[in-house]
Amino acid sequence: MQTVELLCDPPFDRAVRTVWQRLADGGVDSLAHNPHPGHRPHLTLAACARMPAGAPERLDELLAGALPLTVRLTGLLSFAARSRRRVLSWSIVPTVELVRLHQRAWEALDGAEEPDRHYVPGRWSPHLGLTRRLTPDDLTRAHTVLGRHPDLTGTFTAARSFDSETGQTRPLGDSG
Repeated sequence: MQTVELLCDPPFDRAVRTVWQRLADGGVDSLAHNPHPGHRPHLTLAACARMPAGAPERLDELLAGALPLTVRLTGLLSFAARSRRRVLSWSIVPTVELVRLHQRAWEALDGAEEPDRHYVPGRWSPHLGLTRRLTPDDLTRAHTVLGRHPDLTGTFTAARSFDSETGQTRPLGDSG
């Protein structure tokens, strides 16, 4: 799977990692436990089995002109994972600028192999992941640990593509 991801500026990154650590300290399997050395808070705009020829260059141009992009995180989302497990995420308000960027990213990916249906326009729910796959009891614990979860404003200043087969990332836009 290959992705298109937006990356947080340092203060935004620290704020999200603080929430990850709060969950971990409360006994919840948060993304603070992700062992991949390149893992960091991010917003996935798109995911597909393989990008078409020329897509990285089109994405470079698109993202160089679209960043920085300020967003507001508000509320918690729970997505179905495998079996009865759930993933907890922090919802991002879908502003006009963000929705347009998402649409244009998919236009740059026109012809991509096996687009992930969760990320295509009309199905996508912008979010930042907070946990791994949780049991219902762990999901309850996560909500208890976080309590009344505040909104947060942050800025995406960089972008990349991640290839799950190779484990490699490629900067996109002016991120390199």
